[in-house]
Amino acid sequence: MSDFYVAGVDLGGTKIYTVLAASNGEVLAEIKIPTEAEKGPQHVITRILESVALVKREAPLASRRLRALALGAPGPLDTSRGIIHFAPNLNWQDLPIREILEGKTGIRVLLDNDANLAALGEHVYGAGRGAENMVYITVSTGVGGGFILGGRLYRGSSDGAGEVGHMTVLPGGPLCSCGNCGCLEALASGTAIAREARQRVAGGGGREILAAAGGDFGRISAVSVAAAAAGGDPVAVSIIEEAARFLGIGVANLVNLLNPSLVVLGGGVMKTGELIWEGVRREVGARALETARARVRLVPAELGGRAGAIGAVALALQAVGPLE
Repeated sequence: MSDFYVAGVDLGGTKIYTVLAASNGEVLAEIKIPTEAEKGPQHVITRILESVALVKREAPLASRRLRALALGAPGPLDTSRGIIHFAPNLNWQDLPIREILEGKTGIRVLLDNDANLAALGEHVYGAGRGAENMVYITVSTGVGGGFILGGRLYRGSSDGAGEVGHMTVLPGGPLCSCGNCGCLEALASGTAIAREARQRVAGGGGREILAAAGGDFGRISAVSVAAAAAGGDPVAVSIIEEAARFLGIGVANLVNLLNPSLVVLGGGVMKTGELIWEGVRREVGARALETARARVRLVPAELGGRAGAIGAVALALQAVGPLE
């Protein structure tokens, strides 16, 4: 039986996903609860601690010691000092979250970017097991990512590595939330797909997209575009193909830059069907250098929405290690 537990927490604007694991890495319990961010940082911190108490209560031998807690949060942040500099979904700024949590728990607390931890989760527990050099990309409301290089998570010089969604893939393209124009996120995310679909519908096209949204213009989303594309609607198909083209350009850039053996693609947009995968593979095949292309595989993520919390568990275990 393991001698201690670690907890991994994925903190989002709407939910807190918490996982408890034994020192051998076995996942013992997990829970998802609402964040209730509108009630302020102190309330959210209480919710984090409540979620940890709930998973510990479900675990066998609940009396065993909780040795570390790792928290995944949106950036920008400072992992070395444990500070979340800015989290717009939480309305937090320069919050010393590690110091606060360590003061309340008396255990070691680690902080990392949520996308980095999703990459680490896939590397240790998911589709990236055994990959020495791996790129992880999640394509959902936005586009995020993380790099495993030489078997280790790569954070960069200021914890800013892995911002794949903010590569420029179309100079002069649509405005991104970061303030730049033509970012991958502005062209291939679920938000971008929905924006393009609304423009097509407003221009008199995309009737099947509107029908898939229940006839409600305000409910048009990447899901309704995917549904219409699955039914063969040419407007929806063209929107998905265009998003896939830009995503493929971004992936090919990363393949040429980092020469990974594996690219793991997750997020809701990658679940919309084979159409987007075909487009990504086509662009990588056309744009990646032959030597890099010959070694890389593109695979779907395995952990889904659990990836960040599972990666936080992996981070905690790497930091404290099993007891001797």
